[in-house]
Amino acid sequence: MENNRNFFITIALSVLILSLWQYFYVLPHSEAQREAARIEEQRLAEQKKAAEAASPGGSETPVPQQGAIPNAPNAPNAPGTDGTTLASREQALASTKRVRIDTPSLEGSINLAGARLDDLKLKHYRLTVDKNSPEIELLNPAALPTGYYAEIGFIGSDKTGTVPGPETVWTVDGNATLTPATPVTLSFTNDKGLTFKRTFSVDGDYMFTVSDTVQNSGSAAVTLSNYGRVTRFDKPAVASIYVLHEGLIGVTGTEGLQEHTYSSIEEDKQFTPSKSTDGWLGITDKYWAVTLVPTEKQQFQPRYAYFEDGRPRYQADFLTDPITVDAGQSATVESEIFAGAKEVAKVNAYAEDRNIRLFDRLIDWGWFIWITKPMFYLIDTMYKFFGNFGLAILATTVVVKAAFYPLANKSYASMANMKKVQPKMLEIREKYADDKMKQQQAMMELYKTEKINPLAGCWPVALQIPVFFALYKVLYITIEMRHAPFFGWIQDLAAPDPTSIFNLFGLIPIALPDMLMIGVWPLIMGLTMFLQMRMNPTPPDPTQAMIFTWMPVVFTFMMAGFPAGLVIYWAWNNLLSIIQQGVIMKRQGAKIELWDNLVALFRKKPSPAE
Repeated sequence: MENNRNFFITIALSVLILSLWQYFYVLPHSEAQREAARIEEQRLAEQKKAAEAASPGGSETPVPQQGAIPNAPNAPNAPGTDGTTLASREQALASTKRVRIDTPSLEGSINLAGARLDDLKLKHYRLTVDKNSPEIELLNPAALPTGYYAEIGFIGSDKTGTVPGPETVWTVDGNATLTPATPVTLSFTNDKGLTFKRTFSVDGDYMFTVSDTVQNSGSAAVTLSNYGRVTRFDKPAVASIYVLHEGLIGVTGTEGLQEHTYSSIEEDKQFTPSKSTDGWLGITDKYWAVTLVPTEKQQFQPRYAYFEDGRPRYQADFLTDPITVDAGQSATVESEIFAGAKEVAKVNAYAEDRNIRLFDRLIDWGWFIWITKPMFYLIDTMYKFFGNFGLAILATTVVVKAAFYPLANKSYASMANMKKVQPKMLEIREKYADDKMKQQQAMMELYKTEKINPLAGCWPVALQIPVFFALYKVLYITIEMRHAPFFGWIQDLAAPDPTSIFNLFGLIPIALPDMLMIGVWPLIMGLTMFLQMRMNPTPPDPTQAMIFTWMPVVFTFMMAGFPAGLVIYWAWNNLLSIIQQGVIMKRQGAKIELWDNLVALFRKKPSPAE
């Protein structure tokens, strides 16, 4: 039948799309995603053991050439600068003098060697759904294998003398604890009469402000440049997939948004866009980021690089044009450092309140931002009302179904009309069985007379595809969905259903491969899909009938590795579609085939002898 043929074409295309998605995106990474927390915890444990030796030659910090950002492969003045990394994070922190950081969202310290931000934990986020699991460690001292830090400094010349850089040991003036209410001021005076005053301030979330004042007490003018860099020595424990960017990122100059994955920058070594007077740059993970924001509207040169000298490392940095400070005068430069979780509301607020260009692109909304971003806001609005992201997804599904109701109504109505004219269609096929051309002409005339669209049955399935991928993107990239519980065993909507029918949903204590992790919600999704397909007559063609029967089973296995929130959406959407289709078919006077199909499926078939 023509409507069944079109329906199965749509189903086949959907299966092809989902199969490719499963093969290229989900399967290569599902096991890594499931074990991400375990790997991160293992990484923390490894920090407490002896780390592998760093490359030789890291005992000294090379003297930079004029106008070049200094190279500091290891932490200055720390035990790890003899060419080895330290055994633990605690040892690295204890090896240098520090200023404590304590805010509602962050805790850590500033290393007085280099005035470097290299110790930062996120108070509100933990490695696993267990509330007693360790806090997320965002920044770590450079002497560790997982070294990751942000640093602001200066490039000088012979006339300036020694200027603040990686090895500079600053002195604390007064308060030694950085909080939103108490800034911290550091000072350094060199042998040429230059005094540097650096003030760190922080808000209640994730934005640091670094204000440097240079006082020239000498007898001649001096020229120097300000630099900032975010440097990282390791890569994320779990590799990203194509749906998400992780690595170096920034928005500067005429190029706008720049994204460089770890692998691409390893190959290219360095990328230097045009100079800029605004923007930001840094390094982003799936849920966290560290970025620099030059705020003086002074021209600067951004750069994204991978260095292999000393210890291999990834770096996003900027270098301002030279600044002249006359004798007896002072100059102030300011930069901001974002270091924290990529919470949508807070990232958007920073973009708007601080006028940071396209800072919202720190969250990877993708090419279809016009779908994914509204989808997030819809779910987030529902969450604020229901207080549960699982319920928010169910409510969002209802809203989406309501938005597409007119089109779906026409589609289902056309499908119902197709059922009513099936006898006429069979007559045409029998009458013109040997003349396909006349058969098609007669069919088209029938469609025109009865005012039906043979492709209408494709739309209810086809419309789900863009919504499906938009929801998948939102579930995968937004930190708001991370560790968001539903009810019962679903404690993380962004992770697959952790149960499996093959170990009796946990009653049998055996480990299963990913392909056998078929949980409760994928089974519910498969059942609702089975019922939805049984709303239509079973195709007379044996091949189509087989597809009709096995399609829900195939989808059940395919969807099992997707985030639980997405599977819940699909199951709920199927149930709403069954109700909607049933109501419309009843109004149109078309027979609902569900009960007859179920009876026929389980009815004992007569044997040939009977």
